[in-house]
Amino acid sequence: MSAGSLIRAARESVEGLPRAFWWLWASTLVNRLGAFVATFMALYLTLERGYSASFAGLVAALHGLGGVVSSLAAGVMTDRLGRRPTMLAANLATAGSVALLGFMEHPAAIAAVAMMVGMASNASRPAVSAMLADIVPPEDRVRAFALNYWAINLGFAISSVAAGFVAEYSYLAGFLGEAALTLVCAVLVYVKLPESRPAAEAGAGGGAAGGAGAAGPEVSLGTVLRDGRFMGVVGLSFLISMIFMQGSVGLPVAMGAAGFTPGEYGLAICVNGVMIVLLQIPVTRFIEHRDPRRLLVLSALLAGWGFALTAFAGPLWAYALTVAVWTLAEIVNSPTQMELVVRLSPVQGRGRYQGMYTMSWSVAALVAPLMAGYVVDEFGAAWLWGSAGVLGTVAAGGYWLLMRRLPARGAAAAESAAAPVKPAPARAGAAAAAADA
Repeated sequence: MSAGSLIRAARESVEGLPRAFWWLWASTLVNRLGAFVATFMALYLTLERGYSASFAGLVAALHGLGGVVSSLAAGVMTDRLGRRPTMLAANLATAGSVALLGFMEHPAAIAAVAMMVGMASNASRPAVSAMLADIVPPEDRVRAFALNYWAINLGFAISSVAAGFVAEYSYLAGFLGEAALTLVCAVLVYVKLPESRPAAEAGAGGGAAGGAGAAGPEVSLGTVLRDGRFMGVVGLSFLISMIFMQGSVGLPVAMGAAGFTPGEYGLAICVNGVMIVLLQIPVTRFIEHRDPRRLLVLSALLAGWGFALTAFAGPLWAYALTVAVWTLAEIVNSPTQMELVVRLSPVQGRGRYQGMYTMSWSVAALVAPLMAGYVVDEFGAAWLWGSAGVLGTVAAGGYWLLMRRLPARGAAAAESAAAPVKPAPARAGAAAAAADA
C-alpha cells in the first residue's frame, strides 16, 4: 500500500466525527497515560513494601470489588446528574485516592484506599460510553468506540513503559504522576466537554436504539434487570471478559510453570498491545458495516479457541502466536459489542445500561484470577485453556441465539432523527461544542 493510500485510509477513519468526541477521546488518552496503579500495584506491595503475594492478591481483589460496587452507582449518577458531572467527580476522586494511596503504610489502610481507587477509577466508564453514544451518530458509533478503545490501549502501552522507569526511581512519584494526569483529564472534561444528557422532552418524537423512547417510562435498575435480551448480552460479556482476563492472570502463571521468565512473558504479551495499536483502526474500517451477529460469534470463537491453543504451545513464538489469535478477537469484539449495548439501551437509560455492562467486566476481573488459580492448581494449565475454548463456544452460541431477531444495523438509521440527542440546556455555547459532524 502506498503512502498516499495509508494517509487516505487514516483520514477516512477519523473524519466526520463531532468535535466533542475528539475532546472525549483526548481525555481518555490522558487518563490512560497515567495508569500506574493498575500496572505496578503488585510489584509495589511485594518489592517496595515487603508484603506477601497473598496480601497483594487481596488488595487487587478489593480494587476489583470497588469497581463492581461503583459500576451501578455511576450508571445511576450518569442518568440522574449527567455525564459531565459524573466524569468530573470520578476523575477528582481518582486523583485524590491515588495520591493518598502512595502515602499509606498500614496494611488495612492500603487495602481500604485501594478499594476506594477501584471505585473511583471505574466510575467514569458508564459516563464516557453514554456521552459517546449521545454525541456520535448511530452510523459512526462502531468507529468511534474503536477509536476510543485504541486510545485506551495506546495510552496504556505508553504508560507501562514510562511507569517502569518511574518505578525504578520512586514508586511515590508514580502515584503522584497518575494523580496529576487524572487531574489534567478532569480539567479537559470541565473546560472542553459539554453536558450531553438528553433533555426529558428530547424523545417526544423519536425512539432509542433499543426501541424505548426517551420520553417513555423512567428507566430504573429494575428496568435493566428485566430486559432479558440486554441481560443476556451482559452475561455473554462476562464470559468473554473471563476469557480475555486470562491473558494477564492465567497466561503468566502457565508460562512461569513452563519455565519461561517474566521477560519472556512480556515479549509474548506485548503482541497484544502492538496489534491493537497497529490494527484496531484498519480492522474497524473493514468490519463497521458488517453483520454484528457474525462478528460477535466469530470473535467469541477466536477468543476461546485462541486461548485453547495455548495448551499446545511450546516455544515462545507459539505463545506469541496464540496471543495474536485472541488479540484479533479483542479488536473485533470490543467496538462491536459496545455498539450493540448502545442499540439495546433506551436513550434516557444509557447510564444505567452502561453501568450494568461495565459491571460484567468488573465482576470478571474479580472472578477470573480465582478461577485461573484454582483450575491450574487442581487440574493443570491444560484444563484452563480447554475451559476457555468451552466458554468461547458457549458465548458464540449465545450471541447467535440472542441476536436472531435483532434489526439490521441499517434499521437504526431511523434513530438519526433523534441522535445525536439534543443535549439538555447547559452553560452558554455547550451545545455548539457538540455540533454534529
